[in-house]
Amino acid sequence: MAIIDSPAIKERSTVSIVMFTVILALLPSLFLQIGFFGYQILGNLFIGIGFALFLEAICLRLRNYPIRPFVLDGSAFVAAWLLIVSVPANIPIWTLLIGIFFSIVVAKHAYGGIGSNPFNPAMIGYAVLLISFPKIMTNWPVSEGFEVSNFIQFFEFFSFLNTNEVYDAVVSATPLDQIKTLLFLGEEVNILPISFSTLAPYQMIALLYFLGGLFLVYKKVITWHLPLSLILSIYFFSSLLYFYDQSTYMSPMFHLLNGATFLAAFFIITDPVSSPTTLKGKVIFGILIGLITVIIRNYGGYPDGIAFAVIFMNICVPLIEKFTQPKVFGYE
Repeated sequence: MAIIDSPAIKERSTVSIVMFTVILALLPSLFLQIGFFGYQILGNLFIGIGFALFLEAICLRLRNYPIRPFVLDGSAFVAAWLLIVSVPANIPIWTLLIGIFFSIVVAKHAYGGIGSNPFNPAMIGYAVLLISFPKIMTNWPVSEGFEVSNFIQFFEFFSFLNTNEVYDAVVSATPLDQIKTLLFLGEEVNILPISFSTLAPYQMIALLYFLGGLFLVYKKVITWHLPLSLILSIYFFSSLLYFYDQSTYMSPMFHLLNGATFLAAFFIITDPVSSPTTLKGKVIFGILIGLITVIIRNYGGYPDGIAFAVIFMNICVPLIEKFTQPKVFGYE
């Protein structure tokens, strides 16, 4: 006679385990960033995450919460990491710390801490920096190719101490910035077809975000509903514009491989606190973020609108969940 166990949770999943898995999925893209742009990104992570944990501890102490369990849950660590990889690696350290302050203190603890924040902390910090320091936030480091020597040049670890003159010599606008400039000047957009042999460094990094996101889906840290709905939404709405006028609008693949599309799809909008919990709500959430992103990229004043799209849709989450809640069993 076979004995069948009742349904039960077989594995214990904690916030710390989830955050560790997210960090593991982000490591391949970090490796590529170091290869293309050097060790400065590690200096930013070291200082930025340290500052985020310091702010986390201060806020917990002021709110009379135990410091150790909340600091070690990894939420502040991941929020800071996502903000740091979303901004240029050559950003002045004081600017980065301002963004982290708004992410941890304003977007997270001002609303009650983890589990209570209605907005994605990393995107609040990013939006504050983009609005306040547009010139700094639209100048990205230039790479001439993957350099193995970048992994042994440890003196670049704290290259944030360099002067701004050095930054000016090695920065450039991203493809999205360049296209936005052409659109404002009324010029035609001429983009070569994207292939694996012509991928730019930032596009290769985007592909690793995609692979890291698939790892999170495989590990069941996230579900496929949010990433797939956002990716398909951006592809669909950008296709409509592209087929309408290919000389003015960017191709769907260009939209997917440039900007923060894959980073947002798998690591930003999947934040379990600031995103819907219902399956229908997740799909609606992802579709509308994709629509707003395409509108801002093509008609707005900023090159990439994902941060603003995420923040706006965070406001709509309670409304989305109200109309997508499944019926209670036993009621019509």
